[in-house]
Amino acid sequence: MRDRIIVKKEQIPYGFYIALGKDKFNLRFSYNTQEDLFTVSLYRDGKLLCYVEPIIYGVPLFRDVYEAGLFPALDIVPLDESGQEQEVTWENFGETVFLTIDNGK
Repeated sequence: MRDRIIVKKEQIPYGFYIALGKDKFNLRFSYNTQEDLFTVSLYRDGKLLCYVEPIIYGVPLFRDVYEAGLFPALDIVPLDESGQEQEVTWENFGETVFLTIDNGK
């Protein structure tokens, strides 16, 4: 089982600081009820790196805007490790679908 970033969807919109690799980041989560879409914004040292990145099942976060040295070096991928789900929804996010960290474990 991969490490997970636990998101408390009932508290959205909210954010928290997290150490990813050697660096500390701030993740801010939002939810669009009309689209059933979670998003995350990424900050480092108070600087906005990525605004409202969609959380899409199986797609690593920040891959389209990644810059080495600025962004987390670890891949963060929304997945259901049991294989039951194929999308991120309000019903399954934080229940069976989690933000998993691909750290080689």
